[in-house]
Amino acid sequence: MAAPVDLELKKAFTELQAKVIDTQQKVKLADIQIEQLSKTKKHAHLTDTEVMMLVDETRMYEGVGRMFILQSKGVIHNQLLEKQRIAEEKIKELEEEAVGAPQIMEIGLRQKKSYLERSVKEAEDNIREMLMARRAQ
Repeated sequence: MAAPVDLELKKAFTELQAKVIDTQQKVKLADIQIEQLSKTKKHAHLTDTEVMMLVDETRMYEGVGRMFILQSKGVIHNQLLEKQRIAEEKIKELEEEAVGAPQIMEIGLRQKKSYLERSVKEAEDNIREMLMARRAQ
């Protein structure tokens, strides 16, 4: 009788370990992507702030590949605003990304993180219950 319980516990521990590793990787990846997009957004904002302080007649060049194209201040300003908007949209998409569970469609990153942590906690509690049941036998 002890062997089936041990196999059951071993399987539960293996599943818990896999779940924890998967959770940590998902949260870490989302954090890294959001951080990178935030840097891009901030860089575009700071550049736009500096561009707007310049005189309208200032010659501005946009880097395209290995060359530079003369652009007006308005075009550069619009491109920087678009870059900020796209970065903000991608950040929101990452925060609303589903975890993969069918019952959860759109949740924020903090909610996603707490959901994953609760899931791991539930698995740990199940293992504790199994251990208690084994001791009671």
